[in-house]
Amino acid sequence: MTLELRPAAGGASVQKEREQEGPWETKPVPGLHGGQSANEHPAARKMRTHPALAFLLLFVIASGASENASTSRGCGLDLLPQYVSLCDLDTIWGIVVEAVAGAGALITLLLMLILLVRLPFIKDKEKKDPVGLHFLFLLGTLGLFGLTFAFIIREDETICAVRRFLWGVLFALCFSCLLSQAWRVRRLVRHGKSPSGWQLAGAALCLMLVQVIIAIEWLVLTVLRDAKPACAYEPMDFVMALIYDMVLLVAALGLALCTLCGKFRKWKQNGACVLVTAFLSALIWVAWMTMYLFGNAELRQGDAWGDPTLAITLVASGWVFVIFHAIPEVHCTILPAPQENTPNYFDTSQPRMRETAFEEDAQLQRTYMENKAFSMDEHNAALRTAGFRNGSLGNRPSAPFRSNVYQPTEMAVVLNGGTIPTAPPSYTGRHLW
Repeated sequence: MTLELRPAAGGASVQKEREQEGPWETKPVPGLHGGQSANEHPAARKMRTHPALAFLLLFVIASGASENASTSRGCGLDLLPQYVSLCDLDTIWGIVVEAVAGAGALITLLLMLILLVRLPFIKDKEKKDPVGLHFLFLLGTLGLFGLTFAFIIREDETICAVRRFLWGVLFALCFSCLLSQAWRVRRLVRHGKSPSGWQLAGAALCLMLVQVIIAIEWLVLTVLRDAKPACAYEPMDFVMALIYDMVLLVAALGLALCTLCGKFRKWKQNGACVLVTAFLSALIWVAWMTMYLFGNAELRQGDAWGDPTLAITLVASGWVFVIFHAIPEVHCTILPAPQENTPNYFDTSQPRMRETAFEEDAQLQRTYMENKAFSMDEHNAALRTAGFRNGSLGNRPSAPFRSNVYQPTEMAVVLNGGTIPTAPPSYTGRHLW
């Protein structure tokens, strides 16, 4: 038995409409929000948001990786590339040099503050006159420590111009102050008097102005006239522009040698400090010029080691100035002068002074006690030498004899200031006195 199914009336038209709509088209059912299909599963709706979140997460990770790749290890994300050497852990020389330079700058500022605070209490004229010269020297030393950072950061036109100008000017200021200090100490050692304060400071500033003119002329001729970049200069040109600084250093070294000869010895220690500072500075300059001109080229590190060589030179020179000149001079300046009226009981070269002062015209009445034992012995000896006449007691000897012998007592020694008094000039008694 076979059952035959026949479509109802109107079935052909319904099937034809479905074929025209297509196999993937569904009609929204009224009552569902957002036009969602009645056949769509909730898990399918969640899967549509997962690719968007994953794409956003990958974008954030990729952007962070690109930023970390552009910055150095140890530096922040917002640091400019020009200052990367100040914090880059891969190039450790920059961090070490800036730490040492920062410590030197703090000590220099502390010395300036101490000198400024103690200035009203300095009464000695010979110590108060060079205070202005000390301030100039400390200012130049502080500039050297600050210039060190210009050789650590990445160079550009402005940084290169600052390097070329301030290097020679700051060293000229320090060497001029050393030369003026050597002149002052030489006058003190030989004559006991130093030039005035304005003469010392004026001489140092005038000597520095020569290097200022040289540095300005070099920049004008190379940068403005020839239209060359400020960073385009040879190492030999940089050294040749510093010849005047070398002349000042040699002059300070030679004049410091003359401070060791003179009759006022208390100032020779200041001359020794100037001599040691100038000598160590000369050694540093010979070392850095040799390395900068020839050593880096021989090691094939001319461009890589040029800035570290100059930065280390600035730091080393600054610390030599602070340790061997600034600290001793500031200590000598603020140290109070010893009082002249205070006796030195440990100085054996001075004559012994009596602690009790007596008037020369005061006649002290001294009473001496008679030494009974000595008088009786001498009297008996006189009787024995005189003898008897005809077995009887004769007359007393005709020779003058004094029964009272002059014998100093403890009280006489104390009243006489510790010296034993001599016998009277008219005494004609014993020769053993």
